[in-house]
Amino acid sequence: MVLYGYDASVYNSVQGSDNWVAYFNDPGPNMIGAVNTAYTVGAIFGGFFLGGPTADFLGRKIGMATGCIMVIVATFMQTFSPRHNMACFLAGRCIIGIGQGISLTAGPIYIGELAPADIRGKIMTFWQMFYSVGSFICFWVNYGCSEHKNNLGEWDWKMVVIFQLLVPTLILVLLPTIPGSPRWYVQRGKDIEKARNALKRVRSSEAEVEEELLHIREAIEYEKEAISSTYSALWKDRSLRKRMVLALIMNAGQQVTGQGSLNTYSTKIYQKVFSSFSQIALINALNATFGILFTINAVWIIDRFGRKFLLIVGGIGMGVCMIIAAAVETETPSPGGAKTQAVGIAIVFLMFLFIFFYKPSWGATVWIWTSEVFSMNVRAQAVGMASQTQNVANAIFQQFFPIFLKNCGFYAFYMFAGVNFLLAAFVFFFIPETKKVSLEEIDALFGGSNHVTQGGILVAHDKENQLDARDEKADSVRIEDVESKR
Repeated sequence: MVLYGYDASVYNSVQGSDNWVAYFNDPGPNMIGAVNTAYTVGAIFGGFFLGGPTADFLGRKIGMATGCIMVIVATFMQTFSPRHNMACFLAGRCIIGIGQGISLTAGPIYIGELAPADIRGKIMTFWQMFYSVGSFICFWVNYGCSEHKNNLGEWDWKMVVIFQLLVPTLILVLLPTIPGSPRWYVQRGKDIEKARNALKRVRSSEAEVEEELLHIREAIEYEKEAISSTYSALWKDRSLRKRMVLALIMNAGQQVTGQGSLNTYSTKIYQKVFSSFSQIALINALNATFGILFTINAVWIIDRFGRKFLLIVGGIGMGVCMIIAAAVETETPSPGGAKTQAVGIAIVFLMFLFIFFYKPSWGATVWIWTSEVFSMNVRAQAVGMASQTQNVANAIFQQFFPIFLKNCGFYAFYMFAGVNFLLAAFVFFFIPETKKVSLEEIDALFGGSNHVTQGGILVAHDKENQLDARDEKADSVRIEDVESKR
């Protein structure tokens, strides 16, 4: 998630560099949007078509590693793009998007499958928090480079880009040392001992390991027997269809809250309020810093009050912030082409208040909810498709947002307010609570069967059949003995 957070903030950062603008011949709003769209289209392709199969057939760890390798290659392409050649930079953004699509499918599934049900929300919240850590690193590197741009020259933006190498390299080094997914081992028919050993590394007792392993085996047995074991179950099974539709709306909604635009174009937005690039870089860095603290709020809320509570409160809070921010900016004068210091501080405060509501709710909780609601047989593909709906929404909206912002300014924020209120209402009426429900039993919340219970029945039935077959064989042997004695 640090990898994702850093990369998502890189393009935002470099747009404020005069050296980057000159290096690529002062790209206009359409080209600015096109580069961002190239990233999102790559992520959509990676998540929809490559992430699920890679995580399912090669494993969760291989999925994460594949994404990291692609990010490393693309980082070099962006950093060393030929002067005035935006095509190479754009291609690098596209490849990084594909890598992110693959790794962001495998990552949350892997963590969710290893986490115990009663603290899964807390663990996934910490995972999502590190998106803000990635942004924190990126924006502070960018701020440091902006303070020394006279000495760095064009490396004031290249340094920000090449720093992307740090996290994927670290992940590739650490991956061999962590356990595999026990659910993936069982699903793929691997040695059951591998699943047991993986669980032993993350559970406190032998009894807990054996009980969870039994539940996993029962659930997967039921999914193989009673539900299609292929991705076709996503549209054949009514319960899974319902979950897929809800997850698609939730993930698309996450990006239309206004956070997607703020994360990608906050530099452009703040240029309407402040004239100093260094000042804007500092605000972005502070925003990322507070984002870490605000996400931590979800740790003690997520498993106490639940996912639904956070999503509703977050949606309402974000909507109110957007209304007030739009009103403050549009109804105040701009002497000298920039807002007064008081107005600027008020807008920054409202944007920080916005992320106070966003980070623990639609930031962290959407990822948590998406990674836990699908059954094992389709989880990788469904999470990949649902999470990349974020980028579908981004590809459609962010391509046009620079023009929208240029023509309408902060009036655009009224639209975000309306979207946030609608999302809060949607959650209230349609989203069930999933806190502290095990992954194998979550289907019952959506009108499906309890996979553990049904799987247990199937396993017991198989054992009965095996015993009956053994008894019949024994009876046959006894009859043959009697016949031979006669």
